[in-house]
Amino acid sequence: MLIKKATDIPSSEITPQKLYLSRREFLEGAAVAGVAAASGLALKRLAFPSSSLAAPAPAKFEGLQKSQFSTSETITPFKDVTHYNNYYEFSTDKEGPAELAKNFRTHPWKVTIDGLVAKKQVLDAEEIIKWAPAEERIYRHRCVEGWSIVVPWVGFSLNELIKRAEPQSKAKFIEFTTLYDQQQMPGQRQRVLDWPYVEGLRLDEAMHPLALLCFGMYGDVLPNQDGAPLRIVVPWKYGFKSAKAIVRFKFVEKQPMNTWAEATPSEYGFYSNVNPHVDHPRWSQAKERRLGEFFKRPTLMFNGYDQVASLYSGMDLKKNF
Repeated sequence: MLIKKATDIPSSEITPQKLYLSRREFLEGAAVAGVAAASGLALKRLAFPSSSLAAPAPAKFEGLQKSQFSTSETITPFKDVTHYNNYYEFSTDKEGPAELAKNFRTHPWKVTIDGLVAKKQVLDAEEIIKWAPAEERIYRHRCVEGWSIVVPWVGFSLNELIKRAEPQSKAKFIEFTTLYDQQQMPGQRQRVLDWPYVEGLRLDEAMHPLALLCFGMYGDVLPNQDGAPLRIVVPWKYGFKSAKAIVRFKFVEKQPMNTWAEATPSEYGFYSNVNPHVDHPRWSQAKERRLGEFFKRPTLMFNGYDQVASLYSGMDLKKNF
């Protein structure tokens, strides 16, 4: 029998402990399903734990309208989305940020808007959140490691911020910078990446109505471990493009060097559109595993958001990965 060492196994193929335990519970439960049915016992324990333990977050945003861009797919349980996070500013462990970020201070929170704009300004995040009516958008979200979620985000189109900043004609890109605070973000004490975390979009990408300026989820404010108080969500790109805890929006002429592309340029490109035909050097991107599910499903081009295809007309998306 061939036994692989941990270092031989790509992270995309490692089943999260939570899902492994869920599958084991399912198999154990199947053996007693007949007895449960005969005795009238509830069968909740035959489901994945997340589906029976998750409670919806308390609604703090009143009268939310669902966006026309929302998917009708089943929403990933709140507990899974808030306890399985890629947030290296706190920890490289997926389950670490929920605990490490619980005392993270998000008020007051200053945001700088500058660069090639007519209206440079420093604002409190609360002011920005009031710029437009909040709406709920149920988006698919795909991570580069091969897992995915469906989340009801709360926010409004990022283009609202862009229009208010009044970019100059030379502005071709928008750069996002995350808070740098080693006291609050213990992961930044490690040189895993070059802090602070920087991401960016081409300006026409950022202007697309699907690009979301996000400040809530599941009807409530953003949990700290999911990017509070202000983040973006770019649903047709891999998750690391959706910068969290943003403190600066800078409009620039040249393509910004985003953090992951700078760290490992052969693995993480600037565009990072979800593409089943372009593999990560260490694993395939052809399939994904939805949190709370055991079996994989095919990955969709642009994560299924075909509305953005025209943004890349004529581009070689293997070269511009």
